[in-house]
Amino acid sequence: MARRTIEMHHYRQALLRMRQGDSDRQIAVAKLMGRRAAAALRLLADERHWLDAGTLMPSDESIACALKPAKKASTTISSLEPHRTRMQAWFSQGVNGVVIQATLKRDFGWTGSYSAVRRMLGDFKKNLPPETTCRLDFEPGEAAQVDFGQGPLIEHPNGKLQRPWAFVMTLCFSRHQYVEFVWDQTVATWLGCHRRAFEWFGAVPKRLIIDNAKCAIVKACRFDPQVQRSYAECAEGYGFLIDPCPPYDPQKKGIVESGVKYLKGNFLPLRTFRHLQDLNEQAWQWVRQEASLRNHGTTRQVPVEMFALERPLMRTLPAVAPDIASWHQVSVHRDCHVKFDNALYSAPFRLVKNQVWLRVTDTIVAIHHDNQWIATHARAQRAGQRLTLKDHLPPNAQVFLSKDRAWLLEQSQGVGPHCEALIEQLLADRILVRLRSAQGVMGLAETFGVQRLEAACERALWHNSPYYKTLKGILQSGADQLPLPQQGITPSYRQARFARSAADLFESTHPQQDLLH
Repeated sequence: MARRTIEMHHYRQALLRMRQGDSDRQIAVAKLMGRRAAAALRLLADERHWLDAGTLMPSDESIACALKPAKKASTTISSLEPHRTRMQAWFSQGVNGVVIQATLKRDFGWTGSYSAVRRMLGDFKKNLPPETTCRLDFEPGEAAQVDFGQGPLIEHPNGKLQRPWAFVMTLCFSRHQYVEFVWDQTVATWLGCHRRAFEWFGAVPKRLIIDNAKCAIVKACRFDPQVQRSYAECAEGYGFLIDPCPPYDPQKKGIVESGVKYLKGNFLPLRTFRHLQDLNEQAWQWVRQEASLRNHGTTRQVPVEMFALERPLMRTLPAVAPDIASWHQVSVHRDCHVKFDNALYSAPFRLVKNQVWLRVTDTIVAIHHDNQWIATHARAQRAGQRLTLKDHLPPNAQVFLSKDRAWLLEQSQGVGPHCEALIEQLLADRILVRLRSAQGVMGLAETFGVQRLEAACERALWHNSPYYKTLKGILQSGADQLPLPQQGITPSYRQARFARSAADLFESTHPQQDLLH
């Protein structure tokens, strides 16, 4: 049987009864205390003259001091007593007991056990002032708190079981909340959850109290935190202020912390989920039908009813929702492209080896440098895709890429029919890619002129030698200005590509003689 606890007012009533002449048995019948306890109290009262006629009743403090057993003095001196001051300093610095024990053994030759260290640290903790806290009150529409919590195991699109993250935004006044499960905590996901939360509430709180997640805060600091550029743009678009908690101080957002615990304890147990969409649909239904209609444990009010008072005092949604864009700092590689999400986007060649900012939405990727817009690309549709604007390439590369097959055919038509036929024959080669050869042929027009190139092409075709080297030799020797042998007659032979006729053999041994005559 458990021993009954005797309260102070029981002792006081027992003393009153004793002064009135009641016996120990009568006090026990009144269920103030047992007979043995009454006898001990009577003995103590006689020693202290509390039962003498005409004396005042002792105070509760005097009775408590008299009843408190004397503390036995310890005769054991801790082996750590010589190190007390040193350990006190380490304890004040936050050094844990394991490190203290290892340091004492290593540097001071102490050989005691960890229990001795723990007992002395316990003495230090007893002397610390008690921790106190202050509950914060919020006006309607003043603030909301945001946090992530871990979800249940469900199948990921990659086929593996994985736990999604629960994004929770709770209004501090009404305790009305928005819940969404997502696979990651990227910047794009973070911003998208904010947009859908604001649309869920139909309004925007004036201030958001958040943790120091990387998707929101670049550098966590108690006094000068640095906000992620994408999140700052989102806050400016919706008109709310960002209020990050100090590092390692989650109590500053205890409302949403409790909301996450409530979600885990009241929604997730004993439910099954097929996939992420099914999980979210059940979560939204649970918020509407249960969470928002309960009698909240702290406010003792129904969240949806309090939200009806809070919503008119919140900021209205903007007429046009701001773009949900994420900013990323990247380097321009030597091929004049930047990489994002395993796709490549061109940037001006003058920015090679420089840092630029990418403003990424679901549809576009915009490049910025020195706070100036540089270029915009459509978002790549697949990994590995390369999107290039020719104006971003170096001049020599632009010239090379501009002289493609279509350009060569178009330029050859302006020279003449023989040049067009020669270019077509070069580009129709079934074994070699003769694009550079055709570009070289068209480049001869800049040196020798269009008319001479057309005549040289006619002579080369007559000799069935439509090659850049042949044309260059004809133009350098001036053979294009001579009449063709047997002018007006086209050779009738059509030999195989690699066959060598007598004319080919003669031309290979006496090329200049044949071309001149």
